[in-house]
Amino acid sequence: MARTELKVLTRLDGAKTQLYHFKAIVIAGMGFFTDAYDLFCISLVAKLLGRIYYFDPNYPAPGILPPNVSAAVNGVALCGTLSGQLFFGWLGDKMGRKSVYGFTLIMMVVCSVASGLSFGSTAKGVVTTLCFFRFWLGFGIGGDYPLSATIMSEYANKRTRGAFIAAVFAMQGFGILAGGIVALVVSAGFKNRYHAPPFSADPSGSTVPQADYVWRIILMVGAVPAGLTYYWRMQMPETARYTALVARNAKQAAADMSKVLNEEIVEEVERVERGVVGGDDWGLFSAQFLRRHGLHLLATTTTWFFLDIAFYSQNLFQKDIFSKVGWIPKAGTMNAIEEVFRIARAQTILALCGTVPGYWFTVAFIEFMGRFWIQIMGFFMMTVFMLGLAFPYHHWTTPGHHAGFVVMYGFTFFFANFGPNSTTFIVPAEIFPARLRSTCHGISAAAGKAGAIVGAFGFLYASQGRTPDTRDRGYPKGIGIRNALFVLAVSNFLGLVMTLFVPEAKGMSLEEISKENVPDEEEEMEMASKA
Repeated sequence: MARTELKVLTRLDGAKTQLYHFKAIVIAGMGFFTDAYDLFCISLVAKLLGRIYYFDPNYPAPGILPPNVSAAVNGVALCGTLSGQLFFGWLGDKMGRKSVYGFTLIMMVVCSVASGLSFGSTAKGVVTTLCFFRFWLGFGIGGDYPLSATIMSEYANKRTRGAFIAAVFAMQGFGILAGGIVALVVSAGFKNRYHAPPFSADPSGSTVPQADYVWRIILMVGAVPAGLTYYWRMQMPETARYTALVARNAKQAAADMSKVLNEEIVEEVERVERGVVGGDDWGLFSAQFLRRHGLHLLATTTTWFFLDIAFYSQNLFQKDIFSKVGWIPKAGTMNAIEEVFRIARAQTILALCGTVPGYWFTVAFIEFMGRFWIQIMGFFMMTVFMLGLAFPYHHWTTPGHHAGFVVMYGFTFFFANFGPNSTTFIVPAEIFPARLRSTCHGISAAAGKAGAIVGAFGFLYASQGRTPDTRDRGYPKGIGIRNALFVLAVSNFLGLVMTLFVPEAKGMSLEEISKENVPDEEEEMEMASKA
């Protein structure tokens, strides 16, 4: 026997799309804009860091980050993000979504600026402080995942909830695009102001001293969008579902949502006290959770894990892939700042043509196709395009075929975003009960970041060639990019298989999906005995 739902939740589920929905999308979305900018801009400046701090005058090629340093610089923010997702996900259920929402933003602003101000008189000192601040930057970013997703899902109506959460996540695409544009503008300005010969003509002169400002400016700009939205984030009321179902204050929830919806809502407080909605007290490690949601949590964690192995390895190391297939000229033919410009241009084109459109296709079609079929389609198409890159890899690397490789590569990004990269973020914010929603989203997201760490560290080594002339200085023998692409295709296929266990949430209220308004079997027997 289902419990009766509270009036305030019924009103939210049936509310027309109005200004407060779009305001919530922008406020939460700007956090994701900053998240993506901060996480992915490091790939734009990694080669520059190698030229500045690891230049060897006795070596006939530009300086590069040593393997362990490159792994740390690219992966430390992901480690911080994983930790932040678990911690703030749990805290969001204990203290409330709004209570910790502003703190994550402050961490992102402070650590973005601090990353650009990384200090030290040696390469080791600069890289150590950079990694320290990027870990804590990632920690703040991690908190934004479960909190933004949960807040948007609990604010939205049930007809357009998926599209609203997808729109928040779609700001990630604009963050990636903005990173490329900022890097283009900064590098172009410095390139035109401080002329330098290519490395082949003058190895030491190809990196002007002012190049040290380029990467610092690019990293620090990430603080701007986060800082601009702090005030409005603090003005958002706590979500009605947390206030009513977790804090058990239906009167306050009704008062908050009356202001938001611009209509009077009078709640029957006694109904909450009698436990008519969400009266269960079982926790994450209980038999009841395992029975109701254990398979769901397994599905959301594994699908996000397999997706991020492919997604982050592609994003963080696309500069290396583009160099090896010849779309970006050889490093020795460019100076340091020009190399940043070329990498940024390639990433911006790819983001504009493949990454950003994919997110918004999800926004447009998710309430028509549903979460399940978009995720199935995305994993399937990513597998197909990965195999399409891997099988004829030698064909794509020959002169005249580079454009075809980039187009195929761009389609993998399109279907990642019009597919599992969006839906793995959306589904965990819908299918778990209110008192565990933020925690379970954080666990799912952390599993994804574990996959990202595997992709970031693993692909760095695996993509190296078998012979010394096909791998970067200091790296051990790897399996090569072609075989690495096969591995990513297998990862995508495994994600497709695990999607079969993901429930569809289209058109249902959060309480219907999570069965929060349906008593557990044991509780139902207890209620029957009392009757």
